[in-house]
Amino acid sequence: MKRKYFILLLLLLSTSVLFAADIHFTASASKTEVGTTEQFEVTFTLNNNGDRFTPPSFTGFLVVSGPNTSTSMEVINGNASSSIAISYVLVAVKEGTYTIGPATIFSGGRQLNTKPLKIKVVKGATAPQNNAAAAAQSQSAPDSRVTMKRPGTDINKSLFIRADVDKNNVYLGEQITLTYKLYTRVAIVGSEPDKLPDLNGFFSQEIKNPNQNPNWHVETYKGVKYNVADMKKNILFPEHTGNITIDPISMLFVIREAAKASDDDMFGQFFGTYNDVKYKIKSAPTIIHVKPLPPGKPDGFGGAVGKFSISTSLDKKEIKANEPLNYSIKISGTGNLKLLKPLSPVFPADFEKYDPKTEDTIAEKESGETGTRIYNYLLIPRHEGNFAIDPVKFSYFNPATGKYVSVPTEGFKIKVNKGTLENNVTAFSGADKQDIKLLNKDIRYIKTSGDITKNGEGFYDSTLYYSFLAFGPLLFLGALIYGKWYEKNNSDIVEVKKRKAGRIAAKHLASAQAQLKANNSKSFYENVFRGLYGYLSDKLNIAAADLNREKIASELKARSLDEGLINELLDTLDLCDMARYAPVSGISEQQMFDKAKNMINDIEDKL
Repeated sequence: MKRKYFILLLLLLSTSVLFAADIHFTASASKTEVGTTEQFEVTFTLNNNGDRFTPPSFTGFLVVSGPNTSTSMEVINGNASSSIAISYVLVAVKEGTYTIGPATIFSGGRQLNTKPLKIKVVKGATAPQNNAAAAAQSQSAPDSRVTMKRPGTDINKSLFIRADVDKNNVYLGEQITLTYKLYTRVAIVGSEPDKLPDLNGFFSQEIKNPNQNPNWHVETYKGVKYNVADMKKNILFPEHTGNITIDPISMLFVIREAAKASDDDMFGQFFGTYNDVKYKIKSAPTIIHVKPLPPGKPDGFGGAVGKFSISTSLDKKEIKANEPLNYSIKISGTGNLKLLKPLSPVFPADFEKYDPKTEDTIAEKESGETGTRIYNYLLIPRHEGNFAIDPVKFSYFNPATGKYVSVPTEGFKIKVNKGTLENNVTAFSGADKQDIKLLNKDIRYIKTSGDITKNGEGFYDSTLYYSFLAFGPLLFLGALIYGKWYEKNNSDIVEVKKRKAGRIAAKHLASAQAQLKANNSKSFYENVFRGLYGYLSDKLNIAAADLNREKIASELKARSLDEGLINELLDTLDLCDMARYAPVSGISEQQMFDKAKNMINDIEDKL
């Protein structure tokens, strides 16, 4: 009985594991390459029931629709199955390659994640669709019913965009919160950006919306209720005085409008018909009046506009010379924190100061730019003593009160004890002679009078100095003369070959001697033959292809060479030529080598 229960339990566990393994949660995109301002759809599909769905962050894209949820159920042979599809319609805003991260959902008692999707955004052009279904969709009937119209009076009352600013009369550097709001009383089928504002004349920071979905709410404007969504929010800081215009934002909207059915369309007359019409809507320009800051700027004012506090800190107040010291200035508040100019604290002259490292913890919120900026200074005191760091002067302009505010900071006293390396370090506090410190006699004042060396005692102004000085032109003249001689001596190629004929023949004979020692007769005679023929070719200026017995004899006779030597040379050439193919007798190889060597020497002497 226990065995039956055990088998039943095992079967149930196996079934549950198999069921869990069949659950799939996938992500897909209608296009993987899109153009800027082009819409595409991302769909997350689960082949089971699920809950607690968490979408990814669609960074780089504008969500114009979604989440759109659809469910389906199927019963086959009594087995029921269900699936969920959650889709978003996105618009690409800027060129680049973006990654849509994984979405998560809980199903079957565990968390499931999709794989990331890569989307490539190209400039303006419509990217090709990545599947046949998407291509078919682009040519389907609903798109053919979309017509472009200019916004008339009626649509402008039902659909418009407002550039809403929290204030339009500000001081230079005062922050402004800009919100582009969409007001609608019609059914919007689709939308896409047409032209985003440049915001010239402002330092702009976008307020990130953690929720990718637009937050719709009801708002009454000029006595009429509208559905309103915040499209885009920015914090602006005017960069110059005068009137600055905020450019309009332009959007394209597809509106579903009722249409009259034709007389032969009974289905349309009964259920009604519609047309999808595309309208181009843009906001009106907004002018911001920027006033200059009032006169009378106090010490320590570096352009800070807002409301701030400041504090300073020091990690140690007693230290040894040549040990590091950390000094920090922390500015907190709301305003143009990112536009603050670096402060200029004054440190003791004996302190070595490094450029500060800046740490920003700043958030862009609807209330403005708020957070902290910290300047960290690394200081190294070089000598012992008691020193002081004066308070930092910091001032800002408060636009709410229209007044400058100076905020005091804390000063610090520092005791520096003698360090182990102090004897080797010199400190300078100024350029004057009285400001140089004599430390343990390691530096003394420079003498400005008195002779250090006499003329002629050192290398400079000595006989050797002038000898080297004169040697340079002589060396140049010698190199010039040698260059002329070398150019003249090597200009005649025939004469050069004649001069080098003996050296080239000697190389062949040296190779022949090596073959002689190795008892390689064939190679020996080959090198002797080449040495003699090559020598005669260069010496007599006859091409190797034209060299033969008759030519050699006639050229040597023309140069008045002894006929006995000529005949001996010809016999030696014949013998070497024969020995390359068959053994010879009557003369040893050493005798042949000596004979060839002596003949070359005799010809060199007589020619």
